Amino acid sequence: MGRRLVPLTLDNLQDLPHRCRSCVFWELDPVSGEAALKAGTAALEKEGWISAVLLDWGSCGRVVYVDDVPAGFVLYAPPAYVPRSTAFPTSPVAPDAVQLITAFVMPGYQGQGLGRVLVQAVAKDLLRRGFKAIEAFGDARWEQPACLLPADHLLAVGFKTVRQHPTHPRLRLELRSTLSWKEDVEMALDRLLGAVQKEPALRPL
Repeated sequence: MGRRLVPLTLDNLQDLPHRCRSCVFWELDPVSGEAALKAGTAALEKEGWISAVLLDWGSCGRVVYVDDVPAGFVLYAPPAYVPRSTAFPTSPVAPDAVQLITAFVMPGYQGQGLGRVLVQAVAKDLLRRGFKAIEAFGDARWEQPACLLPADHLLAVGFKTVRQHPTHPRLRLELRSTLSWKEDVEMALDRLLGAVQKEPALRPL
């Protein structure tokens, strides 16, 4: 089973699930997001957001392919690019962190460790770019795939809770202080390139 990770761009945006290509939950503030949905311009707003972040900041996502079939994706950016983040009771994201916005593994590919691989890919990218940490708003009552990641999945891949909340805790993964993460990331990429063994199964995103 051949796996590969590539940066998210406008060229492969169509490989995301249809509902995710037109979802602007994170990319716009609540009022603007509702207006875009009513006007039917959400997909264009999504493209515009990705284009702007790519130009201003750089890579903001990864897509994982299994045997050249899109199997999942992850999206991340500094909190200044994520208007919705300020609406959470556990905000703000720390100024030294990049926000892990959302991720999704397609049905049929869940339970194969791809969620962990995606987080490791983000960690490797941000380590290379000099960032200190990744933060995310978790869903402590997660029941089905949505715009927020399940809090227990984030804990399972190394995040720690920095602000408790019964529904939307904020979690953080320190990058520079966790040297083993660098080794884990390299090993994960080696497995991706060699496709020699499966990652440990975790709760699907």
